[in-house]
Amino acid sequence: MKNLYAILFFLWLLASFSVHAQDLRKDNLTMEKKQEIIEKKAAFELRQAKIEKEKKIQQIKSDKSKLNRAIASLKQKNNFLEAKNSNLRLDIENLMDIQEELKKELSQSEAVHNELSGFIRSSAKDIKTLLEQSLQSAFVRDRYLFLLPMINQEKFPSMDDIRKISDTLFKEIQLSGEVKITESVIVDRKGREQTAKVLILGNFTGIYMLEKAANKFDETGFLLYSDQSQRLFALSKLPSPAVANQIAAYLKGASPAVPMDISKGGALRQFTHELSLVDQVPKGGLLVWPILAILLLAFLILLERVFFFSLKTIKTEAFMIKVRELVAREQWDKCERLLLSRRTRLIPKILLTALPFRKHSREDMENALQEAILGEIPKIERFLSTLGMLAAIAPLMGLLGTVTGMINTFHVITYFGTSDPRMMSGGISEALVTTMLGLIVAIPIMLFHTLLSRRVETQIGWMEEKAVAFVNMIFKVRVEKKKRIDG
Repeated sequence: MKNLYAILFFLWLLASFSVHAQDLRKDNLTMEKKQEIIEKKAAFELRQAKIEKEKKIQQIKSDKSKLNRAIASLKQKNNFLEAKNSNLRLDIENLMDIQEELKKELSQSEAVHNELSGFIRSSAKDIKTLLEQSLQSAFVRDRYLFLLPMINQEKFPSMDDIRKISDTLFKEIQLSGEVKITESVIVDRKGREQTAKVLILGNFTGIYMLEKAANKFDETGFLLYSDQSQRLFALSKLPSPAVANQIAAYLKGASPAVPMDISKGGALRQFTHELSLVDQVPKGGLLVWPILAILLLAFLILLERVFFFSLKTIKTEAFMIKVRELVAREQWDKCERLLLSRRTRLIPKILLTALPFRKHSREDMENALQEAILGEIPKIERFLSTLGMLAAIAPLMGLLGTVTGMINTFHVITYFGTSDPRMMSGGISEALVTTMLGLIVAIPIMLFHTLLSRRVETQIGWMEEKAVAFVNMIFKVRVEKKKRIDG
């Protein structure tokens, strides 16, 4: 049995080897066909390469001949340029000799020109400063612009430039001695541009006149010149009436003299150093602030009272006419609605309290009205006593500031003496400012207190008058009704 299996396995091996041999033969045939195809293709490519090689060889031979011809041409040009270059070297050497001679002449000319240019540039700077600060530049602006190229060394000054500098200087000398009246645009004290009549007194003083009507000057004042903007500005403060009248007299030919500031505005600027009330207040010391607080408190009280009376008062006569008509027709509901619609006002509120007592006696109605009036009087007189107290305190606070200021002054005198008045100015200023401010605050408060007291008395009088009138209306209707019933 084992031999049988061995024989069968051997037969299977033989069959497998036979099949494998057949497959190898097929693969060899296929490879031979592919090799034949590759050999044919390689032979074709070899022939093509040989043809291409021949073409390249012919092209190289052609290019070589062209290069030889180009090299020959370049050699010829090179020889020509070398000859030309040698000639140029000779020309350069000649020109360098000429250049050296010109440099020597230029250095000599530059020394003379630099000295002249420096002198002209220095003169141009001085003239530029003169023209910038000149009052005449407000009428002819940028007169110095032609000097800038010379000052900045952008150009060498020519004879025309020198003549122009000379003419400008002599023209400025002439204008500085002229007195003329012209029209020009100025900046007024409110910062607005206006056309005004201007009196120019040389380079020293400018005076302006603003006309309100024909030949009538509304404002006369002095001018200041700004060299930054080259414009004329009205002095922030007007001159005194005496100075203004003197200027007006000069313009009319009635006076040969006119005020002039020879310091070119320096003296005029002293007017602006005068302190106003706002500037003087901080010099009063610590007591200034309580006085200002009193003023503020009084002002708030006044506003509150004005607001109160504007809300509580009405047009009395027109209102009472409506009430009289409703009472005459005995339309009590409508009368009550009318009074209720205005119950936030003083008089309607008082009359409304008496309406429920219309059927009672006169005494009852009058008592009710009087009670209502007495209830409203404290509201009407509210803050009145406070306002009077503030009016009394303000000058006392000012007097206290005067005393403390004088104490400080004597204290300074004790330590430093009286050699320097400026050491004492602080205490004296405090003494005077507080007194002034106390009076300034007290006077209007007293005035407002008086007016407000009068207003309170008037309002109470109106309330009493309309209360009596309302009682009379009701009792008149009651009497007439009784007469109709009896009749």
